Amino acid sequence: MGKRTGMEVSIAAAEAVKQANVDVVSAYPITPQTHIVEHLSDIVANGEMDAEFFCVESEHSAMSICIGSEAAGARSFTCTSAQGLALMAEMTFIASGLRLPILMIISNRTLSSPLSIWNDHSDTMMIRDCGWIQFFVENGQEVYDHVFISYRVGEDRSVLFPVIINMDGFILSHVIEPIELIEQEKIDQFLPPYQPLHRLHPDQPVTMGAFALPAIFAETKKAQEVALKSSMPKILEIWKAFGDMTGRYYHPVETYKAEDADTLLVTMGSIGETASVAVDKMREEGRLVGLVKLRLWRPFPFEELKQATRHAKNLVVIDRALSVGACGPVASEVKAALYGNDHRPSIYNFVAGISGRDVAPPDFIKMVDKAEIEIEEGKMDGYEIYGVRE
Repeated sequence: MGKRTGMEVSIAAAEAVKQANVDVVSAYPITPQTHIVEHLSDIVANGEMDAEFFCVESEHSAMSICIGSEAAGARSFTCTSAQGLALMAEMTFIASGLRLPILMIISNRTLSSPLSIWNDHSDTMMIRDCGWIQFFVENGQEVYDHVFISYRVGEDRSVLFPVIINMDGFILSHVIEPIELIEQEKIDQFLPPYQPLHRLHPDQPVTMGAFALPAIFAETKKAQEVALKSSMPKILEIWKAFGDMTGRYYHPVETYKAEDADTLLVTMGSIGETASVAVDKMREEGRLVGLVKLRLWRPFPFEELKQATRHAKNLVVIDRALSVGACGPVASEVKAALYGNDHRPSIYNFVAGISGRDVAPPDFIKMVDKAEIEIEEGKMDGYEIYGVRE
């Protein structure tokens, strides 16, 4: 066991980047991710980290720098939020198409308009199909751990994809939590120096990101899709190796009191811990309610979700983002994953906690109550924005 230290989660993320021996940090400040790069700026300026720090003029430039530095063989890092991610979005597709294992932490924040600085998942849902491996974390320890996991996964030569760690803005980024820090020697053993398969070098010229005519474009995207889906075994292997080192094991889909549950809540991100409190309360009342938490967003864990929900009658899927004109984006993925399955539970979707509105344990209980009543009355696939005042 390592040393447990109370620290702000953003500071823990920056300390993990330092321990990962990152070569290039490129970022532009935007609330609520700013504390990460502010701390990294101090670390580099104080000589505690041998890296180049680029404070660029925009998030588009931040990702552009990372693409160039990673293509040259430098382990690279950035982070952003909300409108910053919107400005960066074009470049996220380029990074994944070039198979560059950049790490980005998104301190999730709602997109305008109206203007809001608070947390939901609307920013990351905007780029859910950009071709990056994507994790959702629940607490500060998971943020810290997944910095090392993400570089180990992304840089593996059988993977070679950029990675996103989604952490809820303010709810995680600005709170102080106990973090178990890992000794540097263990990190160095777990995460070896980056050895790129291909890199830009004047002595060995290569072409990256060349123009593709229609005759070959579909084939390149097919290769990218197959490669991303094929990263799943390596993700599982590296999670296992990390668990063997620390005792903290992670899985694509994680459950809580789900084995005998008739109704399952489905969550992503920090609200999973709050939902577990509601599950405990409902269990005390004799209700067979459990919890399913999606940790791996891309590649999507189809088989693991089917296994986790195979005995349930009802799923209550909680989205933290709107897909205006449709149901929530997580619910749409869950419905697609279970469509045609031998056993498909009824799926009721709530959009809750958008723009940082608090979702407390009683709210989860109310959502379960409402879903079970509606399903019992024949509304098998309901949808509602929870808590809207009349």
